[in-house]
Amino acid sequence: MGEGLRVALVGYGLAGRVFHAPLIKATPGLTLHTVVSSDAGKVHADLPEVRVVGDPQAAFDDPAVDLIVIASPNATHAPLAIAALQAGKHVIVDKPFALDLAETRTVAAAAADSGRMLSVFHNRRWDADFLALRALIEAGTLGEITEVHSHFDRFRPRVPDRWRERAGPGAGLWLDLGPHLVDQALQLFGLPDAVQADIAIQRAGAEVNDFFHVVLRYPRLRVVLHAGALVPGADLRFAVHGARGSWFKHGLDPQEAALRAGGIPGATGWGVDPAPGQLLRVAADGMVREAPSPSPAGDYRTFYAGIRDAIRDGAPLPVTADEALDVMRVLQAGIDSAASGSLVVPERL
Repeated sequence: MGEGLRVALVGYGLAGRVFHAPLIKATPGLTLHTVVSSDAGKVHADLPEVRVVGDPQAAFDDPAVDLIVIASPNATHAPLAIAALQAGKHVIVDKPFALDLAETRTVAAAAADSGRMLSVFHNRRWDADFLALRALIEAGTLGEITEVHSHFDRFRPRVPDRWRERAGPGAGLWLDLGPHLVDQALQLFGLPDAVQADIAIQRAGAEVNDFFHVVLRYPRLRVVLHAGALVPGADLRFAVHGARGSWFKHGLDPQEAALRAGGIPGATGWGVDPAPGQLLRVAADGMVREAPSPSPAGDYRTFYAGIRDAIRDGAPLPVTADEALDVMRVLQAGIDSAASGSLVVPERL
């Protein structure tokens, strides 16, 4: 395909600069052709060869562009995705898919009408720790899973001045980190029977939620999704319990830190977790003993390679619009549960 699929990236903030641009550039068969930004100097300091335009529609109307990546503030995801689809482009939307379930359906309908590909950047399916957990569950190593704790805690007592922290549509921790944790849970266990959520503001001066504790209820299984901004020294990522053992993981997948530091995706040692999980298994004598834990390397490029193959060869999408809709169903149920103080059943098709 010559230079490969040509990509236009809308937005050059944290998501665009740290995640999407490096991953697009590191994926064979993709070329970062255009960046939509109001600050051409900032973009050219990193990407001197890339065309910069200030108007998203200029990228949507460019016949040289094959794929649009929406990495702009959350409130713009749906209108920009719809405009790009209507212009005949394939589209990736950074998480969250949209602001609410109604918007999500509208974007999905626009994709169906256009006949173009639509996907959502749920990159943490390719975290090293999640790949290890998935391998353990699929192998039956832990037996029937009865309890999962999935944490993404931070210690950020000062409220930064950025759009995610200001009151307005799409802001707050539940729509920031919630999509990651929800998507991982649904990949392992499917849609829950009900959702019970506590979503709160804890920091002095905060305008939007900076804490959530959400329980996904299944017939026997309980999955607890938890994140806070006032958690010093606690680095629990997963605690998973089953009939045959438990698995504990501390510390985050290393890819985000590497990307922030300017690391090159795919470099030697990329995605190798320096702190693999601890596996405790119930032995034949009934005693609980430590056993070797799987420690696969994570690689966010898998998402973009899957997008390339889906567009070029008709391969299955790495993240489908239906899967992203299910994530939004749970996010919406969490919002409704926190508002009402009651259990909420996620909407089904």
